[in-house]
Amino acid sequence: MKIVTLDGDTLPHAPQRPHWCTDWRYRGTTSLAEIVHVLHDAEIVITNKVPLRADTLRQLPALRYVCVAATGYDCIDLTSCRERGVVVSNVPGYSTRSVAEGVIGFLFALRRHLVDYINHTRSAWPASTHFCVHRQPIQDICGATLGVVGKGDIGRAVGEMAQALGMKVLYADRQGSQEVRPGYTPFEQVLAQSDVVTLHCPLTPETKQLINLAALAQMKPSAWLINTARGGLINETDLAHALRQGVIAGAALDVLSSEPPAASHPLLQADVPNLLLTPHIAWASQQGVANLLRGIENNLDAFWQGTARNVVS
Repeated sequence: MKIVTLDGDTLPHAPQRPHWCTDWRYRGTTSLAEIVHVLHDAEIVITNKVPLRADTLRQLPALRYVCVAATGYDCIDLTSCRERGVVVSNVPGYSTRSVAEGVIGFLFALRRHLVDYINHTRSAWPASTHFCVHRQPIQDICGATLGVVGKGDIGRAVGEMAQALGMKVLYADRQGSQEVRPGYTPFEQVLAQSDVVTLHCPLTPETKQLINLAALAQMKPSAWLINTARGGLINETDLAHALRQGVIAGAALDVLSSEPPAASHPLLQADVPNLLLTPHIAWASQQGVANLLRGIENNLDAFWQGTARNVVS
């Protein structure tokens, strides 16, 4: 049984090679032009973000199983996999705690302006005539309203942590929904009432660029935006404009629509203010990584035993 990993460098450690695997090809990276060649006789592929689309799958008659080394699987053409009898599994829930804690970390960084204070303390404090240096206004977490877009495992975990900190939590219903579901608040109302909006929904045709200039204009000028889900949920040119114009107070992003981003990306420009960026690592706590590796290994063994688990195809 031949197993090929296409983008192993996205993981800090490799999963264990199954004892039943006779040919183990662990590639750090694979370009789009190389996919068909490196998978031409592979029965199993492990991919994190390298896409497998219909035109590629048609050229891989030996392929039987795709293990996505992530929870999101928008990089896989599921319809084509079903048509070809290729089973696809993901690894759900491995990063719930890690991402949720990352959002709470962003909350504190934004509301308390931690980065600004840290960056200026060494120069500003010795020059101060008083024991403290006041720069940006510091806002409490307790009593603020958090709008959560997406009520899956991560969205709910973020909401529970926020409530434990004394925040009021609103879960947004689908944009344009005519009938609000129990436990949800209309999307537009969440934008208007929240002090912080955090995104946790999947990237679909319906949610692509859900946050655009019109949506940002519905938020409070004092509100903050957090995205640890998918970069494509935001119109990034609109967000850069909104930050420059002070439409919202600022944003913290762990994801962008193109990763790695080009140096010319609109949100990487030096004149975009009040923006915190991290390189898609909210998921990558040591426990989150361990959970992911264990999930990959369990998925592979389950497929080998004829009882595929976490199937999404």
